[in-house]
Amino acid sequence: MKADGFVAKGVYGGIGGIVGGLVFGALMIAAGALPRVASLVGSSDPTVGFLVHMGISLFIGATYGLIFSTVNRAPRRALSTGTLYGFVWWIVGGLALMPFFLRMPLQFANALSPDNLGGLAGHLIFGFALGATYAVVASRRGAMVGAVVRTPTG
Repeated sequence: MKADGFVAKGVYGGIGGIVGGLVFGALMIAAGALPRVASLVGSSDPTVGFLVHMGISLFIGATYGLIFSTVNRAPRRALSTGTLYGFVWWIVGGLALMPFFLRMPLQFANALSPDNLGGLAGHLIFGFALGATYAVVASRRGAMVGAVVRTPTG
């Protein structure tokens, strides 16, 4: 796979989205939030909620890779853009899209409620893990400058 190709950028981001989704998913399991995610597809099963969450995470990660690949030329930049992207998705997804699709009021007025602040923390952690994973994968594939890549010798 060409290190700077369009598909590669989406794949690197998708891998980051999966890792971020697993981390955020663990927090969602602990908070009992997966049945609510499952309700997006008419279910209340936490396993369905986890699968929906992971699909969304893959999509968000792939779009991150495509959008930020030209900006992410150093690992530190990937960490900051990933965390910022997590924040953006808290606003877009957590405060607007999810309530909209669940026929609930938009959550902008309640953004500082404990539930929504928990969602903010989860999205920021997701974004950080997304950016960190993107940096590692892109660095190993030669798509990032300033990264130190250690390969086994022998």
